Amino acid sequence: MTKPNPARLRSAILLAATVLVCGLAGTGARAEPATAPTEQDLAAYIAAGRTGQPVAGSGSASGSACNSGSGAGSGNGSGDCYGGSGSSSGLSGGYASDTVGYGPSQTAWLAAFGYGLAHGDAAPPGANDWNCKPTAEHPRPVLLVHGTWMNAYNGFAFMGQPLKDAGFCTFTFNYGRSNLVQGGGVGSVLPGTMGTGYIQDSAKQLAVFVDRVLAATGAPEVDVIAHSQGGSMANWYTKFDGGADKVNKLITFGATHHGTTLDGIGALGRAINNFGIDILGFIEIFVGHSGIQQTVGSDFVNELNAGGDTVPGVDYTVVGTRYDEVTTPYDLTFLRPGPGTTVRNVTLQDGCEQDLSDHLTVMYSPRALSIALQALDPARFPALQCTFNPWLIGGGGKL
Repeated sequence: MTKPNPARLRSAILLAATVLVCGLAGTGARAEPATAPTEQDLAAYIAAGRTGQPVAGSGSASGSACNSGSGAGSGNGSGDCYGGSGSSSGLSGGYASDTVGYGPSQTAWLAAFGYGLAHGDAAPPGANDWNCKPTAEHPRPVLLVHGTWMNAYNGFAFMGQPLKDAGFCTFTFNYGRSNLVQGGGVGSVLPGTMGTGYIQDSAKQLAVFVDRVLAATGAPEVDVIAHSQGGSMANWYTKFDGGADKVNKLITFGATHHGTTLDGIGALGRAINNFGIDILGFIEIFVGHSGIQQTVGSDFVNELNAGGDTVPGVDYTVVGTRYDEVTTPYDLTFLRPGPGTTVRNVTLQDGCEQDLSDHLTVMYSPRALSIALQALDPARFPALQCTFNPWLIGGGGKL
């Protein structure tokens, strides 16, 4: 194990603490020392082997939270304890659900998010036509998988209809519906806030939904377009829940494949946990199980990538944006190809600097949509679009 440099550790904690204080205060400029490590340095420090050691205890914030069973089944590829490295104890639970009705097409993320909060069960336009049959040109149905604190509608209110119009059978659902008692965090009390339960449970929910889609369409495989947690969750599904034989293409945007430092806050929390203080267990009360699982160095992230980033037979397109403020540093989303795999890592702004999409508005970017279409059918959609897309607001290429 690489021994961390004490001076570098002190600098890392100082930087992360400054970020945390400024973020909570919401005011003031951040004065960083000239020798402060970068976010990538913080991620490298965590990856060097300082994984968390949960404090012994039962029925408190200091132990691993083990799965007590859920509607999607319990357990995972390596045991039933999903917590560790800073997980508050509590019920696992949670469930997935079908969409009901349709919401309108949206070009701006903010508008879609607001509609999704009030209509959490709505489907994005173009999705979930259960009479749709794949064609010879597009033989595989496409699954749309939302991210943390999102839902099927506001995750794909922009991309849904264009994918359908391009000739693809598209399907989506709401996963990780976990309430406050089940460990979904304070955010789960908001209507339309999903993807908060343990990611391993959500992967099992995805497995059930994939089988339903395959049975309904008669297709042997699916393609997946996933955002944020949806990408790492789908990757877990391919590795541990039988998805390798059922997923042909995995296309992800801002996915937390290698976790996130959350601009240093997540790295600071992990470092504190490594010294025996379960601060992440406390934070988990607010952000939910899946939020903590996606920080760099978590048990989930370590296990997800322990055997390599990819599985043979899956074709990967992985998209990151330089303006991502959630998956940080943004290149942690990129994957390294293993044997028998093809990986295309794409920075959204390469060749299109005017696209300012961040973590959320990337799903409302015409360029991102064109990347997805090209990955699904490069012969028919060879060209990529390049338009201005505003940060935070999103506008489908316009204000």
